[in-house]
Amino acid sequence: MKSMDVALICKALGDSNRLEIVRMLSDGEKCGCKLLERFEITQPTLSHHMKILVECGLVNVRKEGKWHHYSLNCETLNGFKTFIDSLSCVPVSDCKEKAPSLELY
Repeated sequence: MKSMDVALICKALGDSNRLEIVRMLSDGEKCGCKLLERFEITQPTLSHHMKILVECGLVNVRKEGKWHHYSLNCETLNGFKTFIDSLSCVPVSDCKEKAPSLELY
């Protein structure tokens, strides 16, 4: 996954409403009307959030008549998870043990 793609996903998930939408979609496809029931936002605001999630590739949209059905894009989500899993954290104490001393006299 490219760094730009990861950055777009991180930006999309930086909003608590969008993060909750992704959580709701993790157990399967939902109609936009069901998502709207969960939040105290207007339909245009939900559409804005969904547009951002769709544009970053994290969510798929399927139109059925006048209804929009949303689901997670598993390929994108798994790529993002793989990127996150590739990150590691070295404790500061480990860095000090491995780094040469740079004492100045």
